[in-house]
Amino acid sequence: MSLVAPVTVHKISGESLTEAPDLLAVEEPLEIRLGFGPATNREQRSVSVTMRTPGHDEELAMGFLFTEGIVQRPADIVSCRHCVQDAEKEGNVLRVELHPDVVVDWARLERNTFTSSSCGLCGKATIEAVMALTPGPLLSDFSVEPAILHALPDRVRQIQRAFAYTGGIHAAALFDADGKLLLVREDIGRHNALDKLIGAAFWQNWLPLAQHAVFLSGRIGVELVQKSWLAGVPLLAAVGAPSSLAVQMAKEAHMTMAGFVRDNRFNIYSEPKRVRVNQLV
Repeated sequence: MSLVAPVTVHKISGESLTEAPDLLAVEEPLEIRLGFGPATNREQRSVSVTMRTPGHDEELAMGFLFTEGIVQRPADIVSCRHCVQDAEKEGNVLRVELHPDVVVDWARLERNTFTSSSCGLCGKATIEAVMALTPGPLLSDFSVEPAILHALPDRVRQIQRAFAYTGGIHAAALFDADGKLLLVREDIGRHNALDKLIGAAFWQNWLPLAQHAVFLSGRIGVELVQKSWLAGVPLLAAVGAPSSLAVQMAKEAHMTMAGFVRDNRFNIYSEPKRVRVNQLV
């Protein structure tokens, strides 16, 4: 399934109108189904339907399942593949078979709505809910030079294939202390792009990401801090601004957060110790 879809648009320039071809980011639903239970009595249950840009669907599912606390390690997953029966042939249903020993806490999963801005929970309840799933504050000694962060927006954009065509898609990038880009994933949804990135790292057994950092192409909402914290990310940087609750959660996590990352500037909202500067003015 393609990442982009062709359309015809009407362009207005001054007082003139012309037709022109254009490309849009594809948005399709993805249903994630779990196969679980003992080998002699397997069951199936749908756990999520998300609107995503097709591509790296397996990683998206793994990242989602990890950050929801359903799986902890690659060995918890026996298989992960698209369903291909009848109406499911469009590639929009993914079935993940869990190891028979994996026990799913369905009650906790159904209560886990704290990442929604409309769920009605206060900031304190949100952070306490996440803290119950994490191993605790991030104590990594990871650090980077400011120049590495300054260069990230342009470097990531250069390899954003779908963004280059459409201008309408988000990216999440994983990099190390030397600024080496290790993974880049794209999706129309910010949280999906990060789930794909975390899922890829999960499958390669890189978690926790204590000696890595994540760069995001948009703003930083609390759900992105939550996912990064669960993956052990000590530094989260982004082109956009964070929300107040995102900063509050980053401080609780002892996570370094940088926003408004540009060629020659950025803001640090928490734990500045992981950005190596020569002096404080």
